[in-house]
Amino acid sequence: MHHRRDHIDEVMAQITSPSEDERASKELNMRLRRVAHHLETELRRELAAFGIELWEMELLGALKRAGEPYQLSAGELLRRMRVTSGGVTKRVAGLERKGWVRRDIDPDDRRQILVSLTDEGVRRAYEVFDTKTETEARLLGTLSLSARRRLNDDLRRLLLDWEGPSEEAS
Repeated sequence: MHHRRDHIDEVMAQITSPSEDERASKELNMRLRRVAHHLETELRRELAAFGIELWEMELLGALKRAGEPYQLSAGELLRRMRVTSGGVTKRVAGLERKGWVRRDIDPDDRRQILVSLTDEGVRRAYEVFDTKTETEARLLGTLSLSARRRLNDDLRRLLLDWEGPSEEAS
């Protein structure tokens, strides 16, 4: 099967030492990193139109997925986002300045802070995620549905091996 060469093929042509097995892993690593870079660059560009960063989008996503009333405790946000508490605080503050989220003291536990999407935040979150979905479809739609499913299954196997199953699954 003759196929066109990409940038990685050119790089691999200059690498002679590893075994066939090591070469396949090296090629896959380079391609995955390059694909991730393209996706991230394009998403950042699309999100810039909303004046938000990728990391703010993740916080919006966590609140949006929580469903009505789009509210989580700061501790729960921390757990879902897997970042440091300083990281969450900074993101919340940035979105609060835009008027997309609100911070309140939990009436049931005054030590806890509740973070909620405002009405504007809900509206903007839906716009942002519609745009993100369109971008993903445009960039990854080159592959057939069955190819995307196969790739998803293979990548899931890798992630399960490296990270273990999702906590929600247990």
